[in-house]
Amino acid sequence: MKSDNPKNTQCFPGRCAILLLLFLALCVSSLSAQELPGISEQDGWDQLPIILSRIIPPAFPEKDFLIADFGAKGDGQTDCSGAFESAIAACNEAGGGRIVVQDGVFLTGPIHLKSNVNLHVKKDATILFSNDLKNYLPLVRTRFEGVECMNYSPFIYAFGQHNIAITGDGTLDGQADSTVWWPWTGSRRFGWKEADPSQNADRDALFQMGENGVPVGERIFGKGHYLRVNFIQPYQCKNVLIDGITILRSPMWEINPVLCENVTVQNVTIASHGPNNDGCNPESSKDVLIRNCLFDTGDDCIAIKSGRNGDGRRVNVASENIIVQGCTMKDGHGGVVVGSEISGSCRNVFAEDCVMDSPHLERALRIKTNSMRGGVVENIYMRNVTVGQVSDAVIRVFFHYQEGDVGQHTPIVRNIYVSNVTSQKSRYALLLDGYERSPIDNINLTNCRFDGVEKENVLNHVTNLNMKNVSINGVLQQ
Repeated sequence: MKSDNPKNTQCFPGRCAILLLLFLALCVSSLSAQELPGISEQDGWDQLPIILSRIIPPAFPEKDFLIADFGAKGDGQTDCSGAFESAIAACNEAGGGRIVVQDGVFLTGPIHLKSNVNLHVKKDATILFSNDLKNYLPLVRTRFEGVECMNYSPFIYAFGQHNIAITGDGTLDGQADSTVWWPWTGSRRFGWKEADPSQNADRDALFQMGENGVPVGERIFGKGHYLRVNFIQPYQCKNVLIDGITILRSPMWEINPVLCENVTVQNVTIASHGPNNDGCNPESSKDVLIRNCLFDTGDDCIAIKSGRNGDGRRVNVASENIIVQGCTMKDGHGGVVVGSEISGSCRNVFAEDCVMDSPHLERALRIKTNSMRGGVVENIYMRNVTVGQVSDAVIRVFFHYQEGDVGQHTPIVRNIYVSNVTSQKSRYALLLDGYERSPIDNINLTNCRFDGVEKENVLNHVTNLNMKNVSINGVLQQ
């Protein structure tokens, strides 16, 4: 059929070229710089100040609400749960400010923060969390090991709030030990005894619910069940600050922002050696800064997550733009870690100016995944890190974690840049173990020195491994 307006069907060479260029520009602009193939290390680091400019800690009105004025007693025995609840409500209704916890030991159940509230714990104050499980009811929407459920409340929790903080030089003590919380692991090492309850059946049931797509509201745990809670968990929150506090004796993960945006964790000391006692786990979160913190943990110091298996794919929110600066890592399974609950993917992780050193620290940089997890891990940058000793590998990327290669969701790991990293003692410098169908791709090491290395590198299914001015035990690598 002939058009009534021939001009509409004509494409002159100049016009076609312009339209093509506009189309290509539009396609490119829809991708972040980090998603473009072949990005250089410098181009990646050039994104750091742009990300940092968006991470702004929340500010609060200069109004103080003294917890003692709401009936709290710092004797370590009086239940102050009602006082915290009343103070937070009053602060929130007044437009925001600080809940000030001064000298003493304040026993409480879970603390639920509301928007514009800063929980400020003074140096000589301790918030001591109750061992009475009924205090952690009613159930809240949470995640256990990357799977959503209804469970006991985390110790400090917020859902869908904005402008919240936990600050001060005081202490948060979870009281978890071999008599409470930790035995639920089912491990004799952590106090479990024959015929004691454990999390094993509940954990399996929850994971199966995630795979079966059971609605989250029907995944009921809590009373009569044995899934441990995380210490601090802001959930679907914006503008979060955690600054200065010390955290002791956690049931499991200590700081776990889930589905959050604009998070600052700084000047925090974490000393907790229980099971799964990860220090800070940003999960499916965006624009997160972790700086000047001390980690002495029973599991990974920092572990970036994005949901586990089918439930992680259902939510399908990546962790991205995670920055680690100036931290000290002592004991732990890994210093900066990605995984294993990483089904929603992870991109753009920057770690710099850290010190990692302990015979009980296993790795410096660690990525752990498998074909049950799936997901894409890409654009990982580390520079200017001093490693004294680690007991395993300085850099470990491992596709055979836990279940191994038994799933249908092949993971992808690519674009890792490590520069100016030194180590004094380790079993391996590099342990990189991918899949033949999905090799670990584009690994770049520059100006690194690994001394005191016991064994040769393990390199299984790795493509584009590039080393420039890298030595192992004084031998320059080609």
